[in-house]
Amino acid sequence: MYLKAKNKKIKLYEYTKFKDRIKTFRFFLKEIDFGIKMPNKKLASTYFFCHRVDICFTDRDDKILYLYPNVKTEKRIFKFKSKNIYYLPEGTCEKLKVGDIIKITKR
Repeated sequence: MYLKAKNKKIKLYEYTKFKDRIKTFRFFLKEIDFGIKMPNKKLASTYFFCHRVDICFTDRDDKILYLYPNVKTEKRIFKFKSKNIYYLPEGTCEKLKVGDIIKITKR
C-alpha cells in the first residue's frame, strides 16, 4: 500500500497483529521512510521512539480528524472519535489538512 500526499508517495504498512502493534517504531534507529496504519485504535503512544513522527487520526472513511506534526517521544494522545491511526515520517503532515481524505493506492 502507498499513501499519496500531494506529489509524494509513502510506503504504508498495516499492522493488525499484537506483536506488530507493540513494536511500531520503538527502538527503530534508521531514518523513517515509511508509514504505519493501525486500524481500530484510539490511543497513539510514542514511548521509546528514537525519531519524531507525524500522527494522523482518521475516521472509518479515512477522513482526517486530527493532525499532530513533529511529535516528540514519550507522548500519549487519545481521541475518542478516531477509528484509524497513521504514524508517518516527519514532515508529511505539511502536505495534509484536517478534513482531507487520505488516498491509499496499491502502487
